[in-house]
Amino acid sequence: MKIGIAGLGLIGGSLAKAYKSGGADITVYGHDADESVLAIAQIAGAVDAPLDNSALAACDCIFIALYPGDTIAYLEQIAPHVSKSAVVIDCCGVKRAVTEPCFEIAARHGFTFVGGHPMAGTHNSGFKYSRATLFKGAAMILVPPVFDDVPLFEKLERLLAPVGFGRLTVTTAQKHDEMIAFTSQMAHIVSNAYIKSPAAREHKGYSAGSYKDLTRVAWLNPDMWTELFMKNRDVLIHELDFFLESVKRYRDALAAGDSPTLRSLLEEGRAIKEALDGR
Repeated sequence: MKIGIAGLGLIGGSLAKAYKSGGADITVYGHDADESVLAIAQIAGAVDAPLDNSALAACDCIFIALYPGDTIAYLEQIAPHVSKSAVVIDCCGVKRAVTEPCFEIAARHGFTFVGGHPMAGTHNSGFKYSRATLFKGAAMILVPPVFDDVPLFEKLERLLAPVGFGRLTVTTAQKHDEMIAFTSQMAHIVSNAYIKSPAAREHKGYSAGSYKDLTRVAWLNPDMWTELFMKNRDVLIHELDFFLESVKRYRDALAAGDSPTLRSLLEEGRAIKEALDGR
């Protein structure tokens, strides 16, 4: 199996390491805008050779682990060199803004593009934080060009097997963006806003697990998340409006000294969490 990976940061680097630890018959070609990162990846044994035009033509699967705008530009650049039997998968955190132009590019050049989003990561970025087990047991979201291509799904299962994903979730770009606005993007906004309280400067000695859980993703990459938020702003605004209205109900109950209403709100949230994730 021959795998190409463009972008050797946390996600791309972890994919490279996962494939290299997945079997001796797997060759990984890598590309990064920073040539020193590619050199380090080769020294670390995560990449066998550069992802040049000849390597692109030989790859069974190519991952693009770049920002959304860069992903589209890179696919347009490499498209003439990609094998018609290859599958190209992006790793962006939004799908509508990426899949529509990338499906068109792939169709024009005769290969297959599948939208992808590996559901794992950390607040750290860069190749040095990548690890072969990052995606072990994690979900991989896939947005295919069509939903009745059984041979494609079987091929994707084979190509992705060495990474160790626990689940492949097939969905539409619209559904992906709606769900990710809630499960990921909202969490980053709430965490990032919460940490701005003046009380945060004095938290040491007063904080434990709740503080750590809520603030972990405040430590984010502002360039990447700005692009992701802006490209998904319609559904993200919808989630924010719902959240702000919900939080206002708690504030109103506190301001009115209304203990029964406050307790009811708390019980409602507790019961929903138990129903969704409880034992």
